[in-house]
Amino acid sequence: MAHYFDLAQQQHIRTLARSFTGRTQWPTWLLLIAVPGAWFGLLFISPLIGAFWTILLLIPVVVLWMSVQHELLHGHPTRALWFNKLLGYAPFAVWYPYTLYRDSHLLHHRDHDLTLPGIDPESRYLLNRQWPESPKLLRGLLWLNKTVAGRVLIAPPLALCGLATQEFARLRQGQRQAWCMWLTHGFCTGLMFAFIAHSSVLSIWQYVFLVSVPALSVGALRSYYEHRPAERPEQRTVLNEAGWPWAWLFLHLNLHLVHHDLPGLPWFYVPTVYRARRAQWIERSGGFLVEGYGTFLRNNSVRAIDSPQHPFH
Repeated sequence: MAHYFDLAQQQHIRTLARSFTGRTQWPTWLLLIAVPGAWFGLLFISPLIGAFWTILLLIPVVVLWMSVQHELLHGHPTRALWFNKLLGYAPFAVWYPYTLYRDSHLLHHRDHDLTLPGIDPESRYLLNRQWPESPKLLRGLLWLNKTVAGRVLIAPPLALCGLATQEFARLRQGQRQAWCMWLTHGFCTGLMFAFIAHSSVLSIWQYVFLVSVPALSVGALRSYYEHRPAERPEQRTVLNEAGWPWAWLFLHLNLHLVHHDLPGLPWFYVPTVYRARRAQWIERSGGFLVEGYGTFLRNNSVRAIDSPQHPFH
């Protein structure tokens, strides 16, 4: 247990872990049944409800699946990495192989490197020395990505372009792990596309561009300004007091500092641990508190929330 938690808080977390829910993690098992079940169910009944409602309902299902995958890579509901990978490998979100997401995201959890360009794989900043050397188009896109509207619209294509550049380089180098990962992911995605084309009213292109890409946009809203540059690592991560359905859709990742400090804490206990010591968490974050995603929509729909130039060397 980290040293910055007092004895009462440490005991509280241990008590939660020893409870029936903590030991069995049944809420996560329930999601592992319900989310794929909803995905298959919606496609099976799509001839009855039509393409519009199928697409509209599939988007939150895919977003929730990405949240479930995030739980799996952090060791929930089991500690067996291979088994969690098997549970979460279904490519409902299309673009990111589970293995790639897992390895990249765990690197992001080195909190002393948070937001640092070239070190934190989820950083959305450039070093000051890189800024003047960067193309004007890139600088404009990075500024746009700092607004809510830009984040929702361009974050998916920006992320996918970066993914393609990085992964094509690995494939050209003949990296065996990359080839095995992408061939496996491609095979599973091909099976999924065959099922969609055969058993639903959606075309493959509708699923890719009207379901999976909008799901990435919703995920991009979740990660909008969840980290900021700060001298102290613990003050770089947000506490976003979002209401439902956002908190449930993101499995309480909006309380992001709690997750970064306690990555082994299951999603269903994050609000409990936060509420028990709310004032201490806010103090630890350096006041990095946001009162829901509506705050961003009101204040930063078209205005950048900060600079894409990282203030540290």
